[in-house]
Amino acid sequence: MTEDSQLEVPTIRPRRLRRTPALRRMVAETHVVPSSLVLPVFVREGIDEPRPISTMPGVVQHSRDSLKRAAAEAAELGLGGVMLFGIPEHKDATGSGGIDPAGVLNLAITDVVAEVGDQLTVMSDLCLDEFTDHGHCGLLTSDGEVDNDRTLAAYAEMALAQAAAGVDMVGPSGMMDGQVAVVRQALDGAGHSHVSVLAYSAKYASAFFGPFREAVDSSLVGDRRTYQQDPANAVEGVREVLLDVEQGADIVMVKPALSYLDVVRRVRDAVDVPVAAYNISGEYAMVEAAAANGWIDREAAILETLTSIRRAGADVVLTYWASEAARLFAR
Repeated sequence: MTEDSQLEVPTIRPRRLRRTPALRRMVAETHVVPSSLVLPVFVREGIDEPRPISTMPGVVQHSRDSLKRAAAEAAELGLGGVMLFGIPEHKDATGSGGIDPAGVLNLAITDVVAEVGDQLTVMSDLCLDEFTDHGHCGLLTSDGEVDNDRTLAAYAEMALAQAAAGVDMVGPSGMMDGQVAVVRQALDGAGHSHVSVLAYSAKYASAFFGPFREAVDSSLVGDRRTYQQDPANAVEGVREVLLDVEQGADIVMVKPALSYLDVVRRVRDAVDVPVAAYNISGEYAMVEAAAANGWIDREAAILETLTSIRRAGADVVLTYWASEAARLFAR
């Protein structure tokens, strides 16, 4: 370099806005706040103490009493809601425990509503898979196929049972054609027009559901590929979402989240209702396993994961880290 030459230095320096934590906070484009998070919780019939779920470290099957404590904590942390899943002692071919007013899920709804009132949105999974002895999300034909339209009738009954128990929002998750319309009509016809519908609209047949099977003691043999979506299809996911909005969905959801962030973005661009995404069991378990082996910084990975889902366009994130994340983001 000669003494006459000059270094060309940049005049535009994006790094200036990264220099301090305060600057980074001030210009952050995406925020995760407790009210955007929903905690999925499992309640098991016939137990007195919580039972750990081995494939999901830190997550348990709750007793009715411990569920109430978890819901009260969620309310204190300012979470947006809880999504309830019930695990019955007995299952049958029609999933009758999901419709029974004295079934574990309906009792759990009443328990949580009594505990938190309107401080927390009480949501419930509206599906038969936890209650059927064959583990499918619907009723079966004589040759073992899922009967879409008979299942819709069962979903309508289940929606009415959950509404009678006091639920704020039902989550039809079985991916049956027409499920949102049937649930909405049943609720409105019975005087429950105030109950919202969170539609599992783009739910994919994912390999990442594995740990959830233990969490709900699934009886499933085979797979759900005839009704859950093909992971290869994004356009179809948007089509499913638009159908659910047309049928009266108040919120639409993409599930899973991390492998489908592109679908979350497409859905957010396509609809004018809130969009949710479910950070599912396998996504949770991968981070926990890597952190347990010392391969990643656990807390940083949790925050980055949830931020990525929000950045993709999700207004609401269902995550097993919801309560912990509320504390972490508060820092």
